[in-house]
Amino acid sequence: MPAWLIWLVVAVVLGGAEIFTFTAALGILGGAALITAGASALGLALPLQFVTFAVACAAGLVLVRPVMLRHLHQPEPQRFGVDALVGKRAYVVREVTGLGGRVRIEGEEWTARAYDETLVIPAGSTVDVMEISGSTALVYPRE
Repeated sequence: MPAWLIWLVVAVVLGGAEIFTFTAALGILGGAALITAGASALGLALPLQFVTFAVACAAGLVLVRPVMLRHLHQPEPQRFGVDALVGKRAYVVREVTGLGGRVRIEGEEWTARAYDETLVIPAGSTVDVMEISGSTALVYPRE
């Protein structure tokens, strides 16, 4: 069996294994084996094929790993508008029930309802904004 075919089989096996691991390490090795298969098909001697494989692996790590890390460690997307209010602390201005009430969220007054409709939250309490529905904040008392 020719050496280039062995390198090609190694590349396919490593590429197939990469599909199940999602680590990019096996994909880099598979790419290096594919490059080495090409070099072997051009008639490169076996010791130089191993050198080609090692250089291709190193190049893959230097070129692919930083890009992969950049995509893995992206900051959380910024929430804006009413979505940014979810999770904030609010202060009850007028008693909040399952039917209505008023809260102050970051200096603005909002209509509010209790997230659990059976609750009655007295004025002066601190609550968490659980959801925004239209222009009404659904709140739950802080413990």
